[in-house]
Amino acid sequence: MSGSGANPGGQGRPGGRGKAGQNGQGSSGGSAGSGRGDGGPGDASRRNAKGRERNRGPQRSFTEQAPSQRTRRADPARLVAFEVLRAVAQDDAYANLVLPARIRHHHLDKRDAGFATELSYGALRSQGTYDAILARCVDRPLDQLDPAVLDALRIGVHQLLAMRVPAHAALDQTVGLARAVIGAGPSALINAVLRKVTARTLDEWLDLLVAGETDETKIASLRYAHPEWIVRAMRQSLVAHGRPASEINALLEADNAAPVVNLVALPGLGSLDEALETGATPGELVEGSALSSGGDLGRLSSVRAGTTRVQDVGSQLVARALAAVDLGTAADAGTGPNAAADRSREAWLDLCAGPGGKAALLGALAHQRGATLLANEPAPHRAKLVGQALAAVPNDSWQVRTGDGRDVGAEQPEGFHRVLVDVPCTGLGALRRRPESRWRRSPKDIADLGPLQRELLASALAAVRPGGVVAYVTCSPHPAETTAVVADAIRKRDNLELLDAGAALDAVSLTGDLGAGHELTAQLWPHIHHTDAMFLALIKKKS
Repeated sequence: MSGSGANPGGQGRPGGRGKAGQNGQGSSGGSAGSGRGDGGPGDASRRNAKGRERNRGPQRSFTEQAPSQRTRRADPARLVAFEVLRAVAQDDAYANLVLPARIRHHHLDKRDAGFATELSYGALRSQGTYDAILARCVDRPLDQLDPAVLDALRIGVHQLLAMRVPAHAALDQTVGLARAVIGAGPSALINAVLRKVTARTLDEWLDLLVAGETDETKIASLRYAHPEWIVRAMRQSLVAHGRPASEINALLEADNAAPVVNLVALPGLGSLDEALETGATPGELVEGSALSSGGDLGRLSSVRAGTTRVQDVGSQLVARALAAVDLGTAADAGTGPNAAADRSREAWLDLCAGPGGKAALLGALAHQRGATLLANEPAPHRAKLVGQALAAVPNDSWQVRTGDGRDVGAEQPEGFHRVLVDVPCTGLGALRRRPESRWRRSPKDIADLGPLQRELLASALAAVRPGGVVAYVTCSPHPAETTAVVADAIRKRDNLELLDAGAALDAVSLTGDLGAGHELTAQLWPHIHHTDAMFLALIKKKS
């Protein structure tokens, strides 16, 4: 869940003012050979074609050059950002998947890759707020602009308002990008609009946008670049999981912060030594984890071997919590001298395993205990990814099933001791990692996903043995996807009980006091735990 593996810069309000990617290249807006810092005005005084001197007045920090002096090429880092925004808009692509491929295609070095990452993610993340600013600077509705022009404008706004790029460089290079890939006509419009944007700082623009507004939801939507419905949903989610509604701004701000890339060493198989030697720091929430120092993680042999993986610490916690639940004498474990051997023959199920991160961790834990894991994934291409993720685990401990998870409960009733059902959800808890997601989702998605979530949980409950446990997990805190789904399942059957998920998370955490529990379920938060907003419910089938 880490996205591209690069650490997109930016914290707090739209664009992450003052941070320009993990490599710090935003301080000057330029890099070796990129020409990012160039493009200032020429001499203040010039002679025209008739030899008369033309006084251009005071030197300005904008793109005022004569046409022959203006940049006519696309700076590779900015071109990458533009291509990412175009792929997201045109192809419904995911930025974290497109970005690494475009970086490799254009052979960006580490510094330029960091710049392109911040520019891509920042422009996408703050799209709604930037569009509100642009609407004040364009003489027509934004939906009447060519989409490519609008994306170029968003890239320009992010550089001008939220990256430490000199105004003249941001203007010149963005206009040069437009001239190279869109055309000379649109480049003139882009130049004129962006010059209007430079009239105010980000703080001044935000104050202007919310001036006279009394609706706190609308104000937060503009200041923290979230759709209004998500602001309302997140406020509701905080209260539903026992947090005060007053934390809403801190939560929205955390959504705009660059997520640190978390690593996990597969238990019994991997080691973090190599990562720690190259600058990673030990994780503070769960054993076997580390915080990456950035750079190309693919250079680590342990990552290439699959024994060390990129995985959000929230996902690590919920997987370990399921594996650590004490089933006692239930689930056919027995009470005699062979109880330990019976326990070691446990069968585990990951019902929605793609792309395989949690399956790999569960598989390693299962192998340690002599248990087996069945990883199910309906999409063949994602099932292949699950197999690749599990490749580092001895293959006698796992197998991959390609099929609809809703059928597993009927096909293998009461066949598993532990079941993870990490259901498809809106992903509202991972907005910091998926910058375009907040603008794609709608309230309708929650209603549409509800039946599938309930059917998958029903299948998981049918597949678990008496005495066994099901972990219902989402990367969304929305109560319609979390507590409501669990409550429906409990209400429909009299042989289920909730275990204390908060205590289960505490038991596998290094702190022992995460404070994530509420009414037997648990909810992690980016503004408190610095994880994705993972929800966990542990449901035991009574013997």
